[in-house]
Amino acid sequence: MKSIPNSQKQQEAIRLHHRIDSFFDNFAIGTLLNRAGIRKIRGASPLVLLKAIFVLPFENNNFFRSIVAGNNHGFKKDAAYQLLKNPRYNWRKLLLLLAAKLVNFCDLLTDCDRKKVLIIDDSTYDRSHSKFVELLARVHDHTENRFLNGFKMLSLGWSDGATFLPLDFSMLSSANSQNRLQGITKKLDKRSIGYKRRQEAMTKATELLVPMIKRVLAAGIDASHILMDSWFAFPSVIQALSRHRPVICMLKDMPTILYRHCHTEIRLGELYKRIKKRRGKAKILASVIVETRDGLPVKIVFVRHRQKRGWLAILSTDLELSAEEIVRIYGKRWDIEVFFKMAKHYLNLEREMQLRDYDGLIGHTTIVMLRYLFLAFEQRLHDDPRTLGSLFYACSDELQDLSVLEALQRILSLALDKIRKIGVLPENIISNILDAVMSVAIDMLKPPAPSTS
Repeated sequence: MKSIPNSQKQQEAIRLHHRIDSFFDNFAIGTLLNRAGIRKIRGASPLVLLKAIFVLPFENNNFFRSIVAGNNHGFKKDAAYQLLKNPRYNWRKLLLLLAAKLVNFCDLLTDCDRKKVLIIDDSTYDRSHSKFVELLARVHDHTENRFLNGFKMLSLGWSDGATFLPLDFSMLSSANSQNRLQGITKKLDKRSIGYKRRQEAMTKATELLVPMIKRVLAAGIDASHILMDSWFAFPSVIQALSRHRPVICMLKDMPTILYRHCHTEIRLGELYKRIKKRRGKAKILASVIVETRDGLPVKIVFVRHRQKRGWLAILSTDLELSAEEIVRIYGKRWDIEVFFKMAKHYLNLEREMQLRDYDGLIGHTTIVMLRYLFLAFEQRLHDDPRTLGSLFYACSDELQDLSVLEALQRILSLALDKIRKIGVLPENIISNILDAVMSVAIDMLKPPAPSTS
């Protein structure tokens, strides 16, 4: 495989930096920083600091080499750390302001009949090798069914089926004090953003969902439905969220959750046994309208589980939708899984810097999401075969063949298309598909090992 000439690398670097500069200028990120209370105190401006950190993965650079040990930015490492660790900075507002602008941009390119959705999910933020991180906790990774040291990143995103945009997140420790390995280590004004986010970190995830939805809707971001996995599908949560937008979610057969059908309260598995099924090898086995214990009418669609000769169930509070439409809309939920994989594998969510300060975690995670917004914008704007993957490595010394990266994005797109056509797959299978794609792609991107002969 031939390496790319230095002149071409330089041209790619110039092209990439021009796109980043245009992105910052066109969306007035300096103004958004000011609106979020992220203002210059002394030294370098927040815009300069933000951009220096923002570009690191696109240059195949890291925080230590470029910011800590480097001396070509015109500021010292302390300035970068101060940007990230300031408890008064409203990183949530910055993310939401920029995301709202991008949603408006996507709306201009989207057919008005296309369903736009809000997607709720969480993913682990692994800090297994750390001991002294503020609010570090033992958290359960439900995908791999194991406990690890770290956080749960509860995220809310928007999708129109073509573009996914992260809107908001909460970096959760644990609501159970026995699972928290570290407490709050900073003395803070209770009125500060940092104090409020720490209190939020020790709150149950289900209690944060409605406030997240309210913030997004108040920012002018609209959607037809809210999508979420079975981890959040409790009747009280569904009812609370459905007051804002109709909910579509996967269900689990749990003995404590009952549905009212023909004047009888029964669990999900018993409901499936009682209702009439479609004949043959139909993907959608049955659908039925029932009520939750709280009296909320819902439609439940049972879908064939190909891996286990069984069924999966999807609930919708929108009774007007057909069973096929419920399955189709729910398929958009997998877009957030690609976001999680991209954030971890390419945007250096977990490995870029080992911050112990909770404000620093919030600041850095926000910057990672800003990077994803940039990539999503570039992909949508240019509709270019050289999309997400190739932009990451435009300046990389290890890049050997752009076609590998083009193939990566096409594989990811194809995987999502296949998932949507199938309709529904369980969480662990989706995760395994994406992990396999990412690991193979990363191995392909690595330079060949030197010959030992």
